[in-house]
Amino acid sequence: MNKVLLIGNLTKDPELSQTPSGISVCRFTLAVPRRFQNAEGERETDFLNITVWRNQGENCHKYLRKGSKASVIGSIQTRSYDAQDGTKRYVTDIVADEVEFLSTKQSTEGASITQAKKEEVAELEPIDDDSLPF
Repeated sequence: MNKVLLIGNLTKDPELSQTPSGISVCRFTLAVPRRFQNAEGERETDFLNITVWRNQGENCHKYLRKGSKASVIGSIQTRSYDAQDGTKRYVTDIVADEVEFLSTKQSTEGASITQAKKEEVAELEPIDDDSLPF
């Protein structure tokens, strides 16, 4: 069985492209912290290449941004190619079957919304408890 579940943050905005036959493909890198600390007491992070196809890829491009938190369920695929210097290179990708957007809309749009909400709440007027019907 080849199945992986990851939760992490995007390291840059997703890139959307199309195959020659017109199929959408979105690529991004997910930074996933490891569970345990290393010998120096630091938590290391793995940077994993994610590939998302078709409509789900288009949605990732539309709604995810650098720093967005996402969960990815998919499979690991490895491939190799011959580099220009003649050496064989290996690449590992995660091909996503499911992507869930874990960041709130508010956190991806920045602090301006947070400030606007605070101002909106500050304008509320207190009500007298005796006028409540319950």
